[in-house]
Amino acid sequence: MGTSAPGSAPHVPAMLRQIAQSLVPLRRSREVQGHQPLKSLSKKDHVIICSRIEEGIAMATAPKRAPAPWLPLLFLFLLPGGSCGGCPAVCDCTSQPRAVLCAHRRLETVPGGLPLDTELLDLSGNHLWGLQQGMLSRLGLLKELDLSYNQLSILEPGAFHGLQSLLTLRLQGNRLRIMGPGVFSGLSALKLLDLRLNQIVLFLDRAFGELGSLQQLEVGDNHLVFVAPGAFAGLAKLSALTLERCNLSTVPGLALARLPALLTLRLRELDIGRLPAGALRGLGQLKELEIHHWPCLEALEPGSLLGLNLSSLAITRCNLSAVPFQALHHLSFLRVLDLSQNPISAIPARRLSALVRLQELRLSGACLTSIAAHAFHGLTAFHLLDVADNALQTLEETAFPSPDKLVTLRLSGNPLTCDCRLLWLLRLRRRLDFGTSPPACAGPQHVQGKSLQDFSDILPPGHFTCQPALIRKSGPRWVIAEEGGHAVFSCSGDGDPAPTVSWMRPQGAWLGRAGRVRVLEDGTLEIRSVQLQDRGAYVCMVSNVAGNDSLRTWLEVIQVDPPNGTLSGSNITMPGIPGPFFLDSRGVAMVLAVGFLPFLTSVTLCFGLIALWSKGKGRVKHHMTFDFVAPRPSGDKNSGGNRVTAKLF
Repeated sequence: MGTSAPGSAPHVPAMLRQIAQSLVPLRRSREVQGHQPLKSLSKKDHVIICSRIEEGIAMATAPKRAPAPWLPLLFLFLLPGGSCGGCPAVCDCTSQPRAVLCAHRRLETVPGGLPLDTELLDLSGNHLWGLQQGMLSRLGLLKELDLSYNQLSILEPGAFHGLQSLLTLRLQGNRLRIMGPGVFSGLSALKLLDLRLNQIVLFLDRAFGELGSLQQLEVGDNHLVFVAPGAFAGLAKLSALTLERCNLSTVPGLALARLPALLTLRLRELDIGRLPAGALRGLGQLKELEIHHWPCLEALEPGSLLGLNLSSLAITRCNLSAVPFQALHHLSFLRVLDLSQNPISAIPARRLSALVRLQELRLSGACLTSIAAHAFHGLTAFHLLDVADNALQTLEETAFPSPDKLVTLRLSGNPLTCDCRLLWLLRLRRRLDFGTSPPACAGPQHVQGKSLQDFSDILPPGHFTCQPALIRKSGPRWVIAEEGGHAVFSCSGDGDPAPTVSWMRPQGAWLGRAGRVRVLEDGTLEIRSVQLQDRGAYVCMVSNVAGNDSLRTWLEVIQVDPPNGTLSGSNITMPGIPGPFFLDSRGVAMVLAVGFLPFLTSVTLCFGLIALWSKGKGRVKHHMTFDFVAPRPSGDKNSGGNRVTAKLF
């Protein structure tokens, strides 16, 4: 090597750095090929290397001068156990910056020699069985640790000590059974913890007490049967919690009440049949609640959501048979309601009006057969309705407060009858978002299977038409019934679409389907225990979207007077004494018949006895003879009186 000029000396450090860097892959290749790894150098070896280097530098540069201050840095490249560490031979350290990827390498323990500046460590898919205290304590800059799908069954208290910068810890797919206090000590900055697909049976008190910064906790797919009331104590910043596919039989309300910052709660695939009143009362900040696949949940109690101020509620794939209006009425800030895949058959009129801020309603895959007129009235911000895959034959314009404000309508999968009731939908079909599958006609036959998007703006004759309702059959228009009796009025009509039958009372009120006076399913009006105030006119109304028809009937009530000697006040009652007893005409006839027979028998017997007595006395003469002498006149002593003889028969 020739002598270099003094000005070329600064290029020597760059050359030495390249030499040192070239030694690193050589060392890795030796380990991969099965050679013994380079041994760490002792202090004596360090001195020898340093002296050799200095001699080489002196030979390469002239004139001779003192060693440069950068020479000690060369030791860091030559020493295999330097302060920044190397990369374990079984791992990949080059795919991502500051990442050590050791996934699926059949490791049974954490490899040594991890770089101290590692921010991502992936040890998933190995055979790690335990994590001892201090095993990872040197990785103070680590931000994400993936230990998923190993065989971890033991996490010693303090196993994560020193990982003060860790943000994400994934432990899903292991064999963890019990979460007790102290396991997660030292993870003061952790924000996401994933414990899914383990064998966890219970959470003890203060199990997560050291995770003051945790925001998201996933604990699904475990054998969880009990959550201690203080299990979530200390999770002051937890905003999202998922409990799914566990063995919980009740909602752990006491434990959930220790989560003051919880915003999202997901309770999925649980064998819980009841959500008690006030079970979630302590979650005043909760905004999103999801209840999914509770097969035993058939109804929602009126007070089950008290204390909540939700903006999104999803109760899907349960067994609700009706919209839980009473449980929802106080959720005035609710914007999204999802009740899909429940056996709900109808949406009645105006029952959702308390949800004044509701914007989206999803009821796909249910059993809807009807949506009443004015069903969504009162919902001024309503713009999305998803009722796909139901049994709706029509959806009338009157169901919406303002159909022009509707933006999204999912209506596919319904057996729609394309008549005049869907003309409004045909008019808005260019503007509405029907999704990937627009609605199609199931009838009448001449348009069967045709999509609404395929119709032209000018309809041919006979398309989207209706026939007004007309009364075809009716019973007697004048019915007479006794007080306490039974009265029936029949009425039916025809039309396209099929009309509905309703009845009006004399006072003007519409009659319902329950009570003493009710309308039956076939349109018949039934009045039981007729009273005097039921007297008057009753109007039958048959109607459809194309028109209506009416029929006036009359009920006359005959008053029945109570028998003499009975109390007529029906409200007079005394403890232990039965109320007054009244007889109708049939009862009176029976009483008279029962009393007349003994009377007739007694009279006949008396006459018979008299006849026998008379016959025993023989012949009786019923006449007599007497003489009558008139009195003498006063003062005439010689005059004689006249004698008169008479017989009296």
